[in-house]
Amino acid sequence: MIYKAIVFLPLIGFLIAGLFGRQIGAKASEYVTTGLMIIVAVLSWIVFFNVAMSHEAHEVIKVPVMRWIQSGGIDVEWAFRIDTLTAVMFVVVNSVSCLVHLYSIGYMHHDPHRPRFFAYLSLFTFAMLMLITSDNLLQMFFGWEGVGLASYLLIGFWYKKPSASAAAMKAFIVNRVGDFGFILGISALFVMFGSINLETIFASAQSYLPTDPAAAPEVVLNLFGMQLDRSHALTGACLLLFMGAMGKSAQFLLHTWLPDAMEGPTPVSALIHAATMVTAGVFLVARMSPVFELSPDALTFVTIVGAITAFFAATVGLVQNDIKRVIAYSTCSQLGYMFVALGVGAYGAAVFHLFTHAFFKALLFLGAGSVIHAVDGEQDMRYMGGLRKHIPYTFWAMTIGTLALTGVGIPGTIIGFAGFFSKDAIIESAFASHSSVGVFAFTLLVIAALFTSFYSWRLAFMTFFGKPRASADVMHHVHESPMVMLLPLLLLGIGAVVAGVIFHDYFFGHHYADFWKGALFTLPTNTVLEEFHEVPKWVKWSPFVAMALGFVTAWYMYIKNPSAPKKLAEQQWMLYQFLLNKWYFDELYDFLFVRSSKALGRFLWKKGDVATIDAYGPNGVASAVGGLTQRVVRLQSGYLYHYAFAMLIGIAALVTWMMLGSSL
Repeated sequence: MIYKAIVFLPLIGFLIAGLFGRQIGAKASEYVTTGLMIIVAVLSWIVFFNVAMSHEAHEVIKVPVMRWIQSGGIDVEWAFRIDTLTAVMFVVVNSVSCLVHLYSIGYMHHDPHRPRFFAYLSLFTFAMLMLITSDNLLQMFFGWEGVGLASYLLIGFWYKKPSASAAAMKAFIVNRVGDFGFILGISALFVMFGSINLETIFASAQSYLPTDPAAAPEVVLNLFGMQLDRSHALTGACLLLFMGAMGKSAQFLLHTWLPDAMEGPTPVSALIHAATMVTAGVFLVARMSPVFELSPDALTFVTIVGAITAFFAATVGLVQNDIKRVIAYSTCSQLGYMFVALGVGAYGAAVFHLFTHAFFKALLFLGAGSVIHAVDGEQDMRYMGGLRKHIPYTFWAMTIGTLALTGVGIPGTIIGFAGFFSKDAIIESAFASHSSVGVFAFTLLVIAALFTSFYSWRLAFMTFFGKPRASADVMHHVHESPMVMLLPLLLLGIGAVVAGVIFHDYFFGHHYADFWKGALFTLPTNTVLEEFHEVPKWVKWSPFVAMALGFVTAWYMYIKNPSAPKKLAEQQWMLYQFLLNKWYFDELYDFLFVRSSKALGRFLWKKGDVATIDAYGPNGVASAVGGLTQRVVRLQSGYLYHYAFAMLIGIAALVTWMMLGSSL
């Protein structure tokens, strides 16, 4: 019963606020949806301790809901799959969603459409819960698409704002590209295993391991018109699944929607970036680890894409001026870290970074919302400065989030913020993978750590230090956020401080096997989580040095010598413009896809619709009938002599016809 309550209470909140919000009012909608989410969050922590932290060896818990589809070879039951991975995601999704609901009561208090907003938040949460509890790939795809729909509604919540509508459409379309690959991946697994049930797939996947590498590969199936042996078929299916993960988790080439998602209200940014949509891709690969683990080529590709994403997003974050966009590119970069961990087989480290990232990234986004709330909606950091004395609680919350994001801690000890434990474990795991791809990823991740430290402290220094750059009127009205907004910051701040030191030993340490209980699959040959503890000391200290160097550089450029950034931008203006314009991916995609699609649409409209359908089709017939009708109408003049003249002509024509007919 507790599992059904966790999943369906947000749905009930959505229905109440969505269907009856106008009748019960905005306050009641807020209290109902938030109250239900508080219950769900508490239940999630209870499940986490009962399932994950228990020393008992639990089997996978299956909770049947109903028979869903039974047609042909497809037999799908709607059921919940509860294991440690699900329990971890329960905590991540519902804790952050609960605090976002609570925070939104204060942040959105002036908006007249609050019932609709809170209904969308609850729908988003329900869709994500459907995804993470799925027992089969079709159910997972249902939640997958539900998350996409809810994100579209929330990003475009202020739909009368053109930029918000465009951002929502962009997120929806870019994710459809990845979702197409996900659908093909599901189809491939169904062809290979004859089922889309996870348990059946996992049990059968072992047969796809080559038992004799010297033997000639046997062609066993026709996959999308290609004759493939078992290993290549498995790799193809994994790559298609990862294509879906790339879209949802905004990986390189399918990342362009994520920064534009900032057009939605700030609480939406926290929910999307910290707990729900962007973590779906990481969850997918972790859940399908029994399949991915058997395809080294697919894991290599995952590692490369993750490393490039971490580096790319970090470079762009260096020069952004919108406070929310800086944090957005930070999310994109940190997701790259998670995929590197997945790619090298350190699944526990990847999920742990997802876990800790939820706390400090939600803290940063909600803290940024508190800053925006204080300065009357301003988001450009160039018009902030000197705010720490005016909003001290927000300042300390953002500082804690920054310390966690940059991974402040002492290597070789248990002293550090949450990000220190999870991010450093990923960097060390990449090095411990003993492969050229691992070294490539290690190098890019260390550089990304340096950049992350720089742009994070740049944000802090530009926002809270120095002289105020806002107008006198704005500074006069700067005020701290209400308690309903500060309480979520306090709770998230606690998580950002202690989550790493408390839980790291369970996610990838000595209690790994007892904690995961088989929810993550690794081959006996995969020893990366054992070997990363033994990497050289210079490897362990590399992230710390990068973090410290980024901090010192940011301090010098924005505190010690504030004129330095402008001079550097002028000296390296080509590089500055390249990074400021996000490597020109938006312009490139606009040229390759948007303009060409519009040109094709205009061509089809002119040649197909106007020249053919309008001329000869239904429109053409309708136009001809209309023209004839207009001519007939003109005969009805209303004058008596016109009608008499017409009758005379008619009689004359009739007499003539009769005379000619009789003569013939």
